[in-house]
Amino acid sequence: MELLLETVALFCLKLAYETEDSSPILRDDLVMSEYEREVFGLLVRRGDVEGIQVKVGECVGLALNAVGGVDTVLGRELHRLSVDFSAERTLDHLDTPLNALKDYLKNIL
Repeated sequence: MELLLETVALFCLKLAYETEDSSPILRDDLVMSEYEREVFGLLVRRGDVEGIQVKVGECVGLALNAVGGVDTVLGRELHRLSVDFSAERTLDHLDTPLNALKDYLKNIL
């Protein structure tokens, strides 16, 4: 799950910060320091669903701003997927909405 969480964060940050004329954002970039696999791993080991959702929510918020907010077609769907993810209460149920977020972000990159 940690890799999936890191991937969602990476895709969000790419959407928010990457430009055509700059080098691509990679997993070891400084902007990823609070969203790397080890950070998510600690939250997963603690069973901290709320902490995971806060971290992902921070990234999704940046991505939402990058696509023009919830009033755009891309933003509405991203927001809907984010709400689905935030509604889950156990680690066991995070995979499905997290995969949906990842797939959507990958498609709009």
